Amino acid sequence: MSPRSIRRIAALALAAAGLATAAAVPATAAARPAPHSPVVLGAVQYDSPGRDDHSQRSLNAEWVTVTNTGRGTVNLKGWTLTGRTHQMYTFRDLRLGAHRSVRVHTGKGHNTERDVYQDRRDYVWDNHRDTAVLRDHHKHIVDTKSWRHR
Repeated sequence: MSPRSIRRIAALALAAAGLATAAAVPATAAARPAPHSPVVLGAVQYDSPGRDDHSQRSLNAEWVTVTNTGRGTVNLKGWTLTGRTHQMYTFRDLRLGAHRSVRVHTGKGHNTERDVYQDRRDYVWDNHRDTAVLRDHHKHIVDTKSWRHR
């Protein structure tokens, strides 16, 4: 094989490798994680104290805390909170101030800046094992919190 043929084969191999790399770049970019958010899940009361008697008192004693750790206000409108059973709570127009928290209760009640209610008649969180998933209005996973109780 002549030196010219070897150079030609090497050039073709390099060109093919460059095309393969260029084709792989969009797949890598698509797998990018969601943008960082100052909003996180805090404490979770997945097992309301006392008997699970489906009373509003018992249902509202089951809650998840959502906290804004940032310096600015975040509008949670369109954000969702789900569990393993895929029951979804969608936040309405709630502006969560800097370094503030809101409790998302399972039962019924009047929403305030510190407490919002899912208006459910049954428990959302599994007392033994579950995962709370918080998503932003673009459906990016912002935070998760899992528990396992023996």
